[in-house]
Amino acid sequence: MKRKPLVLVPACHRTLDGHVTHTVGKKYTEAVRLAGCLPLLFTTIEDPDEMSNLLDMADGVLLTGSPSNVHPRHFGEAVHDTRLPLDPDRDAATLALIPQAIARGIPLMAICRGFQEVNVALGGSLFQAVHEIDGQLDHRGADEGALDVVYGPAHPVSLEPGGVLSALLQRETIAVNSVHGQGVRRLAPALRAEASAPDGLIEAFSLRPDATPSPGFVLGVQWHPEWQAHLNAVSIQLFEAFGLACSNFRDRHRGPDGAR
Repeated sequence: MKRKPLVLVPACHRTLDGHVTHTVGKKYTEAVRLAGCLPLLFTTIEDPDEMSNLLDMADGVLLTGSPSNVHPRHFGEAVHDTRLPLDPDRDAATLALIPQAIARGIPLMAICRGFQEVNVALGGSLFQAVHEIDGQLDHRGADEGALDVVYGPAHPVSLEPGGVLSALLQRETIAVNSVHGQGVRRLAPALRAEASAPDGLIEAFSLRPDATPSPGFVLGVQWHPEWQAHLNAVSIQLFEAFGLACSNFRDRHRGPDGAR
């Protein structure tokens, strides 16, 4: 029997009753299972050996969304709104892991905060408050009400002709949810835009084929495809493509049984 691909999923850090805890939304681990893979949660990475050991086991990486934002010091800015949550421990782990995973060709899928982490880790920058920029929409969405409303379709995105996403979905536009305050200001040089919102904000990217000697599957999306993914045809296609990439990586590097 083939061993299912192992996908690294970062935990966030939150204080509950005075104790620092590690949390991951179940919707993300369920999405990994929808992809046909097994989620493997990781937390603070203490030293380079831990990073190497994790990546040695990994057949994929899924970077999740989170209530917290990437600290703006990582793209040369001060904090714009001190009321918004930050997670420096997650930053330390994911921003170091991303370039190493990409260099190894490990399949990587990034969602919302994870999407922003990839851009920052590779040298891009972010708008800290998209809704305050002239000409931009308010992408924060509904801040209260039933989750079906909060994560309901918010706006269309246009897929770049000839891109990875366009080829995968065989569509020109899709409808997405929108619950983010930050967004891509400057796209990292190693990335190429795959989709944009009506205001031009980048909503998806992939890795440029010439960005690394051995490019693997890299797809970042600003929306939340994991929300009720099993009921959404586009989400199913995205996670199945990610799962296939993870399976192929496993087979090439470890064999189907994971022995190597």
